[in-house]
Amino acid sequence: MFKRRIEAKIVNPLLGKELPLPAYATEGSAAMDLRACIESVVTIQPGQRLLVDTGIALNMMDPGLVAVVASRSGLSLNHGVRVAQGIGVIDSDYHGEIRVILTNDGDKPFRIEPGDRIAQLLFQPVVQVALHFTDDFSTETGRGAGGFGSTGQR
Repeated sequence: MFKRRIEAKIVNPLLGKELPLPAYATEGSAAMDLRACIESVVTIQPGQRLLVDTGIALNMMDPGLVAVVASRSGLSLNHGVRVAQGIGVIDSDYHGEIRVILTNDGDKPFRIEPGDRIAQLLFQPVVQVALHFTDDFSTETGRGAGGFGSTGQR
């Protein structure tokens, strides 16, 4: 399988020494695991948000790429812990540390240990567009402006 090279910089010396580097869990994994690069246990209380360092920064060198930070399904299902804003977008020109905003939607405090897998990092192509503002669209669709369940009605 072809793997595109992305420059990565360790910004916290714990990463790669005491804590594992980001990696794909299996050959078929679409996203690599991001880990909590923290020195000691932190706890997210129910309803709380917490910014968690990952110890890594990227240089994608390509404005045609974006890195997407996504929730881990097991954390969401089993503990109610997810990426707070749905997904995190890491733009190609951002060179700072990737930090993950986690929220606890569960009913119990959740402990994050150093090195715990807290999110996934997925790389996707980007298409930038030029918006052309108009009073009317040049084509019509069967759906039109219908939304929020409008296609599921019989």
